[in-house]
Parts: sequence; C-alpha cells; structure tokens
Amino acid sequence: MKSPYVNQLEANRVIQTSFLVHSKEIRQKKGGELYLSLLLADRTGELDAKMWDNVGDVLDAFERDDFVQVKGIVQIFHNKPQLTIHKVRRMDESEIEVTDYFPASKRDPEEMWRELRAIVAAIVNPHLKGLLDAMLDDEDIARRYRRAPAAKQIHHAFLGGLLEHVLSLCGLAKATAAHYPNVDYDLLITGVVLHDIGKIYELNYERGFSYSNEGQLIGHMSIAMRMVGEKLRNLPDFPPLVRTLVEHMILSHHGKLEYGSPKVPQFPEALLLHYLDDMDSKMECMRALIENDRQVDGCFTTYHSALERAALKKDRYLHPQAPEPKPETKLETKLEAKTDSRPASAPPAPRPPAPEHPVFAAKGNNLLAEKLMQAGLVRPKQEN
Repeated sequence: MKSPYVNQLEANRVIQTSFLVHSKEIRQKKGGELYLSLLLADRTGELDAKMWDNVGDVLDAFERDDFVQVKGIVQIFHNKPQLTIHKVRRMDESEIEVTDYFPASKRDPEEMWRELRAIVAAIVNPHLKGLLDAMLDDEDIARRYRRAPAAKQIHHAFLGGLLEHVLSLCGLAKATAAHYPNVDYDLLITGVVLHDIGKIYELNYERGFSYSNEGQLIGHMSIAMRMVGEKLRNLPDFPPLVRTLVEHMILSHHGKLEYGSPKVPQFPEALLLHYLDDMDSKMECMRALIENDRQVDGCFTTYHSALERAALKKDRYLHPQAPEPKPETKLETKLEAKTDSRPASAPPAPRPPAPEHPVFAAKGNNLLAEKLMQAGLVRPKQEN
C-alpha cells in the first residue's frame, strides 16, 4: 500500500511516494529554462506538482497515465498544497497496486449488481423487463456496468460510479412514482437503468478516466440508442410505441437542448427522470467538492464551474478551528534583536532633537523661524 495518500499530505514535509500522472505539461520559465507542470493523483484526490530543476533528465522518462515515484516537498501555494519535485522516476506496473490510484465506490460492486438485478426482476411489464434482462445478461455489458464511472469528472467519477448513481436513482424513482399516481414506475425504472448505459463504452477507465474515440465521436446517448436497437432485434414482440417512449427518455434525459439533449422531456416519466438525474448528479458533485477540496484556510471551497458556485464547508463553518500562532522565524528574531537591544526594564531612549533645516534657519527677524523654534520643530543655529 502506498503512503502517504494525497489527503494525508502535510505542508513543509519532504515526501517520497507514488502517483498516477493525470497531466504533464512542459513549460518555460521567464529566463527560458524548461520546467514541468504535473497533475498527480491517487484514489483520494489530485495534487498540483512542479519540477523546476534538472528537467532535461526526465522529460522523456514518463508520460501521462504512467505511474511515477517522486521525492519532493509539499508547500502551500495559493491556499492549496503544491508539490515541488526533486526526483521522479517511472514505475513498472509490477511495483504498484492499482486500487491505490483509482477512486472507487465504497460499496461492493457485486452487492450493488445484485441489488440492481433484484429491482429489474420486480418489474411487472414483461416487455420492459425483457429488454432490461437482455441488456444486463450480456456479459460484456454486465462487466463494464459494474466498473464504469458515471462521468469523467463532474459526478460519480469513480469506479463503480455509474452503478452507484443508477441505484440512487432507483430509490428516488420508487419514492417519487409513489407520490405521483400518473407516473408509470416500470417505464421510469427502465429509463433510469438505460439512460446512461452508453457511458460504459463512451469512457475509458482502465488507467485514468478519459473519453474513448467512440465517445468523442457520437456520445453516450447515441451509443445507448444503438445498444437498445441491437437488443430489440431479438425481441420482435416489443411494442413499437413503447420503444419510442424508451428512446425518448434516453435522448431527453439531459433536459435541455443546450445541455446536449436533442429533445426536451415531453411526458411525465421523461421529465421526472431528467430532474432526478440532475438532482442526484448535483448532490454527489457537491459532496465530492466539499470532501475533496484542498483549500487550507476558509470555510468555502474553490469555485466549481459545473455547479456555478463555491460550496460551504458546513462543519468548518459551524466548528471553526482557532488559528495556530504564527511560528517565529530566525530572521524575525534577528531583526528584533537588532532593532531593540535594550533590556525590558530600561527606560525609553530620549527622542533625538529635530534636525535643523536650512529653510528654517534663523535669519534676522524671521517670524516664521521663531514660531517654529518655539513649537520645538526646529532647533536654533549654534554660534561658534
């Protein structure tokens, strides 16, 4: 097991540990020398890192998505930890334990899978149940569904995140369908299970999270539509009108055209699916933002572009920690000793007389000079 993890790092400590490289950029200093700007990660979060010296020795030693061992010092920069790297080397996969570097659901994926299959087994509509069984019985789909994240970055961006997100939606769907009598629960659950199923092929999640070529070209909605079409070829009795409803729910679940949906929701189950999906993703997004924020001071996180806001760290807000006294540095001690060497009991030193200024030197009956001398702002010129 690696140690320390990102969430265990302390400022002003030299560390030697390993990370997965999420990004690597070669930049120039003002003087023209090269330096490396890296984003390193493990299962607990990401860490900004810089390598300022001896960069030429390691420029080609590793790339993005490689595992690296680093030695350096953690410092606070712009209220966040930043690692200054002194040494770095690429690691072989035989040296690492993959689970140390990829965030994953805290729930057991097999347990979550059994829960999903039980929910599908309880569906009454035989056509909708048959479509979902055909999907989830597919070995490749089942394997990927248990492992895939729900997104690359925004929400449930961890292994098993898609399955955890879908199960959360199933719970919400059960509660809201019972509240709204005009909602068809079986149709709603079908939309929940299938709405993001295309993400199992849209995303790469074997080493870091990124978009596959297929995902970049056509996206998860189009992939899901194709998957549904392939399974329905073996279900000739599936009602065409119900098929259109299922397809509409997949295509409209983002809710708005500007959010990537080619259609807006146009019947109750589709609209409810959109709102439940949006709510669950945003609640998870806010949880992760607060839990993973690396701001050292303050009770607000950094600004989050997807949520369009910073989030309040409620526990820190309600239970603020008293600020630690600033440690006295050697430089400050020397300056104090130099500027005030008198013992504590000594009386204050007399104030030196005000210097004579040539403009205000006494000349004959200079009334201004006399008034200034009386006020003690200048001293009279001494005669030799």
